[in-house]
Amino acid sequence: MGEKISEATDQYFEEEVLGADSPALVDFWAPWCGPCRTMAPIVEELAAEQDGRIRVFKLNVDDNQATAARYEVLSIPTLCLFEGGELKKRLIGAVPRKKLLEELEPWIGA
Repeated sequence: MGEKISEATDQYFEEEVLGADSPALVDFWAPWCGPCRTMAPIVEELAAEQDGRIRVFKLNVDDNQATAARYEVLSIPTLCLFEGGELKKRLIGAVPRKKLLEELEPWIGA
């Protein structure tokens, strides 16, 4: 995991993600998921490029099932953007970098 990406957990999700002082992007993933591995470098690049504007987290759905269920994550990868404690955007499945940046543009000013 890149140094710009934090690990989110059931225990600290509310405090770290919902309580973040900037928009927070959460990558719901699992180690066995091929499309998740495809998205990993894209998410890592985004985290490095947007450092300070957006916080990026990865949440392993196998280890943190309560949070995945709370946000009805039924397919992975799922990327959810939270701002002010509220879910603002959800992207399901592996998406190209360009599409990801377009979808997040209101929050990152891409």
